[in-house]
Amino acid sequence: MVSNSVRLCSPGSSARSLLVANFKNLDVFHKAHSLALNVIQVSVVMRGPVGLAIKGQMVRAALSVPTNIVEGSAKGSDHEFARFAYIAMGSLSELEYHLIVAKDITLVTERDFNRLTEKLIDIRKMLTGLHRRLKSSAETPVARKQIAASRSAGSRRRVAGRLP
Repeated sequence: MVSNSVRLCSPGSSARSLLVANFKNLDVFHKAHSLALNVIQVSVVMRGPVGLAIKGQMVRAALSVPTNIVEGSAKGSDHEFARFAYIAMGSLSELEYHLIVAKDITLVTERDFNRLTEKLIDIRKMLTGLHRRLKSSAETPVARKQIAASRSAGSRRRVAGRLP
């Protein structure tokens, strides 16, 4: 049976797996989704060749953050989810730079820049914590055995599918 919740370790608990079956239960997803919507709203007024180029990059980077959270949560292991959380952090850094440029060339107001950057920093902290938790969970002896077993099973399936 698949759980619709996130199981986090309580202090002193031996359970270390983050069983994420539904990304909608993750606060970081909701905050990243909200940031993406806010970036889209702010970018609507960007005009001209430079404005349109930065707008496209900003929106793409902003959408990439919750998208990677969603995709990572659908993977079958904490190891894979950690990889997608790391990619989401990279997209967040990319968005941060695009916001700096947009502010510097006055495509984004100081007020919008500060509001979006504040949200971005909050999401970065949450993603960093999620990434650390997923990595530490994926590095347990049980998790390493599961990863090795799934890789071995995948190799057997590929070999079995070949014709002599």
